[in-house]
Amino acid sequence: MQGRRRELVRLWQVAVRRPRWQLFAAALLSLWTLFWIVGQVQQDGRSPLDVLRLGLGWADVPSRWLDAITQWLRDERRHGPLGALAIAGGLLWSSTTERNQLPALLGWLAVMTAAEGIGYGSAVNRAVLALGAFVLVLLLVSLPGRRAFVLRHIVLMPRDVLHAGVTAAALSAVVPLIAPGLVLVRLCVPYVTRPPRPLGNGPHPSGGRPLTKPEPHGVVDP
Repeated sequence: MQGRRRELVRLWQVAVRRPRWQLFAAALLSLWTLFWIVGQVQQDGRSPLDVLRLGLGWADVPSRWLDAITQWLRDERRHGPLGALAIAGGLLWSSTTERNQLPALLGWLAVMTAAEGIGYGSAVNRAVLALGAFVLVLLLVSLPGRRAFVLRHIVLMPRDVLHAGVTAAALSAVVPLIAPGLVLVRLCVPYVTRPPRPLGNGPHPSGGRPLTKPEPHGVVDP
């Protein structure tokens, strides 16, 4: 239980370890995707642009220009390209790493764009299957090199492939939770007790001043 909690804390720390502009964009996208996912429990199921239309309406911002985009995306002639776009979104998810989390955001944008035309289930299923299929193919390709030694050449190793796939899936799945997580963390900060910070590894505190005067060398008291 303690190990799982540490993994969740580490996942959250990695998810918010971004440039400030990217964290702001991730928070906005998080709100959009979260309201879109929650809206699927309704009988009609709101599309991504329906959620955006509701937000603009709440802010008294004109949203009629979204109707033309919705009509263009829902044309049956574009279902094929939108299905391919959903697959591309899943491949973007699969390329997400701890150091580069921008593909996760771009993948969600691609999936939501595709869902506007082919629906929530079709878009999300295609993206998840693309992510899983890509990791599975790499895992199968890496099986011959499971006992290889990494000396001069780059090789695929099953354990590393599986770890990278799980990391990519987790960082992509946590995107809708970034905004509420930031709010929750901010609310809990005044109530959290932090451990004391170490003063440093040297014999003196980090300030640089010794606590006592040094003993004079070479002087003998009478």
